[in-house]
Amino acid sequence: MYLVCGEALFDVFAAPAGARRNHLTLEAVAGGSPFNVAVGLSRLGTPAALFTGMSQDHFGQQLRQVLEDERVDTRYLIDFDAPTTLAMVAVGANGSPIYSFRGEGCADRLPRDEHLAPLGDEVRGIHVGSYSIVTAPIADTLLSVVRRESGRRLISLDPNIRLNVEPDLARWRERVEAIAALAHLIKVSDEDLALLYPGEAPEAIAHRWLQGSCELALLTRGDQGAQLFSAHHGELYEAAVAVNIRDTVGAGDTFQAALLSYLHAHRLDSPAALAQIERDQLQALLSFAVRAAAITCSRRGPDLPYRYEIA
Repeated sequence: MYLVCGEALFDVFAAPAGARRNHLTLEAVAGGSPFNVAVGLSRLGTPAALFTGMSQDHFGQQLRQVLEDERVDTRYLIDFDAPTTLAMVAVGANGSPIYSFRGEGCADRLPRDEHLAPLGDEVRGIHVGSYSIVTAPIADTLLSVVRRESGRRLISLDPNIRLNVEPDLARWRERVEAIAALAHLIKVSDEDLALLYPGEAPEAIAHRWLQGSCELALLTRGDQGAQLFSAHHGELYEAAVAVNIRDTVGAGDTFQAALLSYLHAHRLDSPAALAQIERDQLQALLSFAVRAAAITCSRRGPDLPYRYEIA
């Protein structure tokens, strides 16, 4: 089982309500990058749990119900008398989401180290990412968890930068580098690297990460496909799958879930196993993740695929 750590929220999509400019039609969809990854893992047949703060308001109750319906383990959810984060989403001309967040003091930011019970042997890996790695107090909680567990379990990271939550790039760099030094698998988009390290070649950053605990660094490039950098097998590439793009909301989360699910299915979900993975397995891993993400791009919102759809 993977323990996914971080935010749970509602993405609120706005659209014009006909000809009346003073009206908007709103559609709220359960989301948040870690939430999506946990759901994506479960849909791919991989046991997953979510560690986050969960509001007791109506939105929080709905998020919990979604997780239960999706068969995500809810034992690590922590109830708080605080609101649920709302992310207002507009979709750009290329299908990319544009976010603004209503999240200060909300439940998913509140878990502290004492809220996470000791982990059993069933937890094979831990995934962290997105704004939860920079917003206090959960940011310190997640760093503490990663430091404690890095020598025992697979650690994966997806920075998923959200500057409209935390605009301080120095804060992002500090936390990304702290976790990257302990992670075994890092997945990042080219857009995120351009924000974090402007003017620096993405390949150079990936190779730098591989000098630490990291065995695999993966770079997603949208319609330009994806690259994989291995500490033992060099660089691999997979072209994007051609689809009619509805939007790209949840595509990166799908890619992440597919990576972790593949490793679990092939018994490669440990630091030791990841260090011994063969090159042909890496190409299959990359192909699986690219195909999964393409399916999500063909749908509206974070509607992640099931395993049978990828085959």
